[in-house]
Amino acid sequence: MSRWWTETVAALGDVVPLPLAALILLAVALLAALAWYFFPAWVPRRLPRFTIPRLRRPRLRRVRLPRLRLLRFRRRARRPRTDPPSVRLPSPRLPEPAADGPGLADRLAAEGRYAEAVRERLREMVRLLVVRRVVEPRPGLTVVELTEAAARTRPQVRPALHAAGSIFSDLWYAQRPATAAHDRRMRELATDLRRELTGEEPR
Repeated sequence: MSRWWTETVAALGDVVPLPLAALILLAVALLAALAWYFFPAWVPRRLPRFTIPRLRRPRLRRVRLPRLRLLRFRRRARRPRTDPPSVRLPSPRLPEPAADGPGLADRLAAEGRYAEAVRERLREMVRLLVVRRVVEPRPGLTVVELTEAAARTRPQVRPALHAAGSIFSDLWYAQRPATAAHDRRMRELATDLRRELTGEEPR
């Protein structure tokens, strides 16, 4: 070990002069002594923190998918019954003055307005029942109520009123296209009703 030390000192002496090396060693020893004496005043309270930057994740854009609309199956509207209880009768008009020309129902039928002609003939039938005091005039009367009320007094008028109410409800509530056959049938039913009530044929 002494040989190694001797060779190390000799090599250091070739590079740095011995007085300078001794001065450096003395300064190092002095600094070590001062650090030991003033410890821990020279040590910082808070050491610097080394933070690693976080990698930001790329934001993915939300892709809105189209909404799928389910097909709704609509139920077909049921056809109204022959005599639906909610079918309201047209209010009867006041009796028109006698004239040689055709009546309002005939004029409407001549113009091709068969649905309105059917409604007008039913009004004439209701007006005839009111005039003959078979039924009492009451607003909001339905086909079934009219037929039942008239049949209690005159049972023979039930078939004509039943058929007339069926034609009227089919055209005005079931929205079926009116034809000349409907108007002709209503005219026959009005004739049958007048015959049953008065015993005479209409002009």
